[in-house]
Amino acid sequence: MPYSVHIVPRDAVSTADEASLRRLFDDEYLHEFGPWDPVQPYGYAPQDVRVLARSAGTIVGHVGWQRRSISVGDAEVTIAGIGGVLVSPNARGENIGRRLMKRVAESLLEAEDIEFGFLGCREQIVPFYLACGWTRITASERSVGRDGTLATHPPGPPLLILPVGRDVGAWPEGMIDLRGRAW
Repeated sequence: MPYSVHIVPRDAVSTADEASLRRLFDDEYLHEFGPWDPVQPYGYAPQDVRVLARSAGTIVGHVGWQRRSISVGDAEVTIAGIGGVLVSPNARGENIGRRLMKRVAESLLEAEDIEFGFLGCREQIVPFYLACGWTRITASERSVGRDGTLATHPPGPPLLILPVGRDVGAWPEGMIDLRGRAW
């Protein structure tokens, strides 16, 4: 299946693309999380930039990211919080996810002031991100939960970083404070 991958800033998402994204996300998550909301998807932070995969004009894959300054221990770090990583079931097995993640990495480099990509995921998806060049880290994480309350999570659940403007060894030690919702 031929497909293309391209970047769309949040303010350039067309009405047709938003409808296509709604179908993509609702097909996967409607029964678990309810209808998709582009402003606050499933209670998480919105994306500033979307990387979309299309086939025959239909969106078959999505990754979004949002720039944010966070604290890690005593350090300030500028990250791109990654979320909404999804490939349509009928398009899986075509390496679309890897192409999306490669284009995300390129877009972070083009942004110039991003130090790291950052994401949290389910344990079973960690090998995919590692194969895409991400590195697993272990730390406590503070964020605003999906219900709007402040939550602190002990080390353990998968957190991954992608060095963009710095070396992976430059990631600081200490608690990660996302200063808002996770992605």
